[in-house]
Amino acid sequence: MASLQSFLAVKPAAGWATAAGARPATPPSRRAGVSACLAAPPPPPTTAASMGPARRELSAASQAVMDDEARYLVGTYNRSRVVFEYGRGCKLYDLDGREYLDMSAGIAVTSLGHADPDVCATIAEQSGKMVHVSNVFYTTPQVELAKRLVKVSFADRAFFASTGTEANEAAIKFSRKFQRVAHPDSDDPPMEFLAFSSSFHGRTMGAVALTSKSQYREPFAPVMPGVTFVDYGDLEAAKKFIQSGRVAAVFVEPVQGEGGIHSATQEFLQGLREACDEAGALLVFDEVQCGFGRTGYLWAHEAYGVEPDIMTLAKPLANGIPIGVVLVKEKVAAAINYGDHGTTFGGGPLACQTAITVFDKIMKPGFLAEVSKKGENFKQLLRTKLSGNPHVKEVRGVGLLVGIELDVPAGPLVDACLDAGVIVLTAGKGNVVRLVPPLIISEKELEHAADVIRDCLPALDVATT
Repeated sequence: MASLQSFLAVKPAAGWATAAGARPATPPSRRAGVSACLAAPPPPPTTAASMGPARRELSAASQAVMDDEARYLVGTYNRSRVVFEYGRGCKLYDLDGREYLDMSAGIAVTSLGHADPDVCATIAEQSGKMVHVSNVFYTTPQVELAKRLVKVSFADRAFFASTGTEANEAAIKFSRKFQRVAHPDSDDPPMEFLAFSSSFHGRTMGAVALTSKSQYREPFAPVMPGVTFVDYGDLEAAKKFIQSGRVAAVFVEPVQGEGGIHSATQEFLQGLREACDEAGALLVFDEVQCGFGRTGYLWAHEAYGVEPDIMTLAKPLANGIPIGVVLVKEKVAAAINYGDHGTTFGGGPLACQTAITVFDKIMKPGFLAEVSKKGENFKQLLRTKLSGNPHVKEVRGVGLLVGIELDVPAGPLVDACLDAGVIVLTAGKGNVVRLVPPLIISEKELEHAADVIRDCLPALDVATT
């Protein structure tokens, strides 16, 4: 069977999510100049000129914010030297007045861009009515959003949380409770989980146990026991473990984001579906990053024709207002009783009403087709503009979830692009440039991003010398 994998020219491979390292004692310096990388062809990489213009001097106001951050916040983020003040559409503006094209969307969150008028109006209106009442009571926005999500998905019911990692924690609990109900006479029902190399499912203790990179797990060991990892795409190894009868659920991302922009094959996901059905295990799709329009499909798994039993969502649902969702089939929901799980903030009226606005805009006719078209054009543009550079190994992805794999760490290129006014991310082992712009981005803005990335590639030569 021809696979989506081959169509996308993506090779499933073990990659690793980039973690935020410990911050240096003093923030690193950064070269600057919004137009630096858009100049004429760069000089040979071994010359001093290829380093670009002199380091941008931050304003006193920006430096003061960074100094206060270093003094008052826990050092979990190695932040870039920029202080953002506001955004409009696909652009962000820093405290010093510089403009940036946002190709990160808050890590695939702001799908409708910054300060979307309809989203802003919804937030203003709903916040003037009611922000929070707790799940002890009914609220119309929560029920209305659940109805919308169920009607356009495989699912029968929804559970709301506040983040993607919380959604995955709920899926872990739901899976184990399902197995206890499914094996009422067993003192040892299936309680283990299968996950994959390059996976990322969150940072809480259950979700991090399903995340493959040891750097995320080992500092906090012992994490939740009972998780086995096999290579992403290795169906035979996965089937062998599923058939052991110990697996409560299999967690898999149809398209991996943090892990390096790797896409599954249809055969792989279909094989997991069949193996889970035979063994009585649940199949969980984590679409926290790849779902809700990012791939050009409403749900990433639609491209494969394979349905899960549980799906977790979060990032883009409310365009930056915190929300997470677990969508489940009725057989899973039937195993959950009052008090089995809960949340203080999940499914609040502000988040849900905002998500309804986002949902309605993404569901407008032609919106997803445009995402697919722009994504395909962007990949081809990158392949053309970056061809011939020895550091570029592959351009891959689906929709507006695109990765550029390099043969060296991507950090210097990311820094150079930021200096040139384009925000990009890393992924994989730190050697993949991750591009996840707002879904509303224009073809002209995508072409500008491709030009800047091309013109900033010499930064990789400087770093290696």
